[in-house]
Amino acid sequence: MLKTLELYDLSRSLAGAYLSEFEYPWQALPSIKNLILSLGEALGEDYTEVLPQVWVHKTATVAPTAFLGAPCIIGPGTEVRHCAFIRGSALVGENCVVGNSVELKNAILFDGVQVPHYNYVGDSILGYKSHMGAGSLTSNVKSDKTLVVVKDGQEQIPTGLKKFGAMVGDFVEVGCNSVLNPGTVIGPHTNIYPTSCVRGCIPGHSIYKLGGVIAPKKEI
Repeated sequence: MLKTLELYDLSRSLAGAYLSEFEYPWQALPSIKNLILSLGEALGEDYTEVLPQVWVHKTATVAPTAFLGAPCIIGPGTEVRHCAFIRGSALVGENCVVGNSVELKNAILFDGVQVPHYNYVGDSILGYKSHMGAGSLTSNVKSDKTLVVVKDGQEQIPTGLKKFGAMVGDFVEVGCNSVLNPGTVIGPHTNIYPTSCVRGCIPGHSIYKLGGVIAPKKEI
C-alpha cells in the first residue's frame, strides 16, 4: 500500500484533485505551498483571510496564542488550540484538532485528523480520521542528511527528497511518544503501539508492536 489511491480517500480533502495527479503521495510534497495558494484564492465567502495568505473557515476556532504562518488553510469546524505553531504550507481539513504545542510544516491533514498534544508533523500527509497520540512525531530529515528512500521489503524507491516525514493512511492510530522515521508509509486502518520507532512500509489493517513485530488485525 504505497500508492496514493491505496492510502487515501481523496474525497476527504481539498487537496484530493491535486493528490490524484501523483502515483505516490510523497511526490506531492514539493508543491504543497503552491497548492495552498491556488486553493486559497478560490475558497469563497465562508473563509476569512485573517492574514495575508492565511485563510480560516468561519466555523473554525483558533486560540489567541496560536501562530498561523502563511500560507495555510484552516477548514470548517477545526479547532486550533493554544500555542499551536503552524509554520506555513499547511492545509488543515474539516473537523480537525491541532492541539497545544503542535507544530505543522509543509503538511496536508485530511478531514477529521487529530494531532492534539505535543506533535510535530513536517513534510507529511495524514489521512482521513488519522490520529497521532500525545508526543508522537514525524522525523523528516535523515541524520546523515542523505535523500530519503522508501523501503518496502526488498523494494527501494528513491524519492529525491531530503525532507520527507511520513505518509499516514486513513484511520491510522499512532500511539503516544512514537517516532515515524523519514520515509515511513503506514497503510490505512493500522495501529502503531505507543513508544514505537517506525520505519519502512507498514501494511494496512495491521498492528505494529514493539520491536517491529507486525500482526494482522483480527476481524471483529
